[in-house]
Amino acid sequence: MAGSDVMSSYRRGVKDGLPFLLVIVPFGMLFGVLATEAGLSVFEALSFSVVVIAGASQFAALQLLQDQAPVLIILASALAINLRMAMYSAAMTPYIGKLPFWKRAVAAYFLVDQVYACAALDYERHPAESAAQRFGYFLGVATPICPVWYLATILGALVGGAISTGYGLDFALPIAFLAMIGPMLRTPAHVVAALAAVTGSLVFAWLPFNLGLIVGGIIGMVAGAETERRLEARSAEGTRT
Repeated sequence: MAGSDVMSSYRRGVKDGLPFLLVIVPFGMLFGVLATEAGLSVFEALSFSVVVIAGASQFAALQLLQDQAPVLIILASALAINLRMAMYSAAMTPYIGKLPFWKRAVAAYFLVDQVYACAALDYERHPAESAAQRFGYFLGVATPICPVWYLATILGALVGGAISTGYGLDFALPIAFLAMIGPMLRTPAHVVAALAAVTGSLVFAWLPFNLGLIVGGIIGMVAGAETERRLEARSAEGTRT
């Protein structure tokens, strides 16, 4: 029975992950095209996607490489963009943190935006599921997303200049993030953090080497944390009175 429950969760995960193919395929192909245009071989482009497996930071790093930015700036920018992964990991720990190490390692590798967004919502909807079922769902969502990301990268790298970047395939990134972030802005702290980060990124967009994004991210985290602190203090004060 336990095995069938895990498979049922896995199939539900696959079903929830399939719609993201509309974003993953063009986005991965675009990265492959831009990677080859930047001088990377097909193998290097694929290795980039396999090792990093984070589209936003891959595009940022690729752009900075083309701009001949210092290595430290490239690394700092990629790390700043991927700081959200640390928050994803912390959010997943209560649900799958007791799994064996190898399963946690697999989950850590495949903890990309789309997988996290689906898993976070599904775990709240099914609080009675076991850790094994949750891991099954996690893998189910990752199945149509991560391998296709690799394949799309290869396809984009192979066709290279046959796909014009003027087609606007880069629309996939902002649409994907809006679709994932929108339903998750459920508290005032979340909303304040998002607005502050966007505002900070726009105000400091003039900074070189994409540093405006780093500054905006820091501003958003500080604003969100401070908002949450004040709301908790106000709630505690109201409880005492």
